[in-house]
Amino acid sequence: MMKHLALIGFSALGLGLAHPCYAQTAQDDALLQGQRIQACLSAAASNAHVPSGVLLVLLYVEDGRPGKISTNTNGTVDLGPLQVNSTWVRKVAEHWHSTPQRTYNALRDNVCANIEAGSWILGQALAETHGDLWQAVAYYHSHTPRYGEAYLRRFYHIATDMMVRSRKGRAS
Repeated sequence: MMKHLALIGFSALGLGLAHPCYAQTAQDDALLQGQRIQACLSAAASNAHVPSGVLLVLLYVEDGRPGKISTNTNGTVDLGPLQVNSTWVRKVAEHWHSTPQRTYNALRDNVCANIEAGSWILGQALAETHGDLWQAVAYYHSHTPRYGEAYLRRFYHIATDMMVRSRKGRAS
């Protein structure tokens, strides 16, 4: 898995290097970054057998970014774009055949690695809930019902807002 992630990372790095003759505008950079994230979402969703649209909504719900560490009241931290909880580091490291420290760093700093891990975690929740996607989304956040339910409300509101904006964009 780490070889696969390394190839994705090197490919993404290569896309990000611009020759001086081909100076890009900020808009071009944003477009390339969006394309890279879309490629990561698609690959991760396919590998974990989860809907890429759900992962996209999770990115908005979690409101993370590369390098972001959010401290929780229980002493754990959430890492990166999908705010993967540090309790998952050991399991993700085993899944990736990596060390916990390298995994922690990748979850914190590498967008594609973070999305891959988040999709794998959602896939684990989907298996645990016997295919109940709604409950799996709640479990992605917490197995505690009140926290899971609050998370689902936020997920629902963000998803519906995204759909409304999408419809308005198509109507223009």
